[in-house]
Amino acid sequence: MDLSKLLEKLYQKLLSKKTKEKSEQVILWIALVSFIIHLLMIGLIHFNVIIFNEPSNLLKNPIAAIYTPFSFILVYEVYLLIYYLPKSTSTYISKQYEIIALVIIRRLFKDLSDLSLTPNWFNVKNDLQFTYDLVASVLLFYLIFLFHVQRTKVYRANENNKNHISSVSKFINAKKGIAISLVPVLLIIAIYSFLNWSIGIFQPLESNAISFKNINNIFFEQFFNILIIADVILLLFSFFHTDEFHKVIRNSGFIISTILIRISFSVSGIINNVLIVFAILFGLSMLFIHNKFEKKLAEEAQESNEIEE
Repeated sequence: MDLSKLLEKLYQKLLSKKTKEKSEQVILWIALVSFIIHLLMIGLIHFNVIIFNEPSNLLKNPIAAIYTPFSFILVYEVYLLIYYLPKSTSTYISKQYEIIALVIIRRLFKDLSDLSLTPNWFNVKNDLQFTYDLVASVLLFYLIFLFHVQRTKVYRANENNKNHISSVSKFINAKKGIAISLVPVLLIIAIYSFLNWSIGIFQPLESNAISFKNINNIFFEQFFNILIIADVILLLFSFFHTDEFHKVIRNSGFIISTILIRISFSVSGIINNVLIVFAILFGLSMLFIHNKFEKKLAEEAQESNEIEE
């Protein structure tokens, strides 16, 4: 079996539409069961059936139970990111943005369980974080909408020559290879993160357990490190496909956007939200300008064809 056939076989096993649909069903059931188990544990602790010296906040408030199924759904969203990687660069990037927006939405459920609801709203750290996350989630939702609008605007000149088709095919195969290699990485990091997440819930914060900040970041902090490497490899492979200035700048801008998202995990408070919003705004700006280039080039190609005719 040659390399291309092996690649296609692995791709169909790990990233086909059928595998995606099966994975979705499995994750949804896991999310549902985990939500029920989390709620039961909160109830058992509340009625002193299970006793912890100092339980995590995730085991005190029923609202916090939503955090658990959301964590599994987010893992599936990362799988979808990998699934779309070989199909479209802009779709792949938009999935990154959707994931970080969902991370903030998930954090809102944790914020809700920590709200103090006092007159000193802007002097309480948890209440302030909830405000930042609330505003950021609305901004991100709108920016992602704008990104989707720009993503669907396609302006292409005549690219049906054999050399172009061959280079596109090779680039897609390279993206498939990267996507296939990311699947086991996703599984390993997910299992490792689940174990750390469990420790963060069942051990009190004062006993060297993982802090809430780290609970929000585990898996995604590590996975975005991997994504940066994957994005750089994709950029290098893209040079075999095209050396057009506007495409190189767009792809480079997407990498910077991913790096900014990764950096956001290392800070907290309003700086975290500002970095995430700016990262998506930067990526949106790059795509918008890229589309302006594409439109102009397509118009020039059309005018040239009309003159030749």
